[in-house]
Amino acid sequence: MTCADEPVRTVLRPADAQLRPVVERLAQLYRHDMSEFLGYLPSPDGTFEFGRLPLFFDEPGRSALLIQYGSAPAGFVLTRPMPEGATSISAFFVVRALRRRGVGREAALQLLRSRPGAWAIAFQPANAGAARFWRGVATAAVGSDWREESRPVPASVAAHAPDDQWILLDTESPSPR
Repeated sequence: MTCADEPVRTVLRPADAQLRPVVERLAQLYRHDMSEFLGYLPSPDGTFEFGRLPLFFDEPGRSALLIQYGSAPAGFVLTRPMPEGATSISAFFVVRALRRRGVGREAALQLLRSRPGAWAIAFQPANAGAARFWRGVATAAVGSDWREESRPVPASVAAHAPDDQWILLDTESPSPR
């Protein structure tokens, strides 16, 4: 716990072997949230399949980060390199109790500032909250120097899913905020 006069901090931590189970449990909540937009259904055992999740812990270039709010796990971020050289935010999740409180925004900006360069951020257009969130983060990170485009969701990720909306930006030399 923190002292009453001490602000609670949002921190990104690499999800090492000790934190991996925390991210794996939070990933179930993420998949449940995304089921509204991508049609995911639970397996017979009641869990959501997330076959690509282990890649973010094991494959070079990919990363899994835990978002902490004080001492509480608040969410996670999964990143991977894109063929064109950008870093993709493949998944970003904040628990509902901390949404619209600045925790996600702070975590996203910390992430973008931690690795200057090109970033690619996908979201489902039907997810109006994600659209507002990522457009606001992009503007906070680089002003108006970002663009948006539509790209198909790979069938291996979600069959028959609507196209993703992508925000593309470069934090290498952002204009001052």
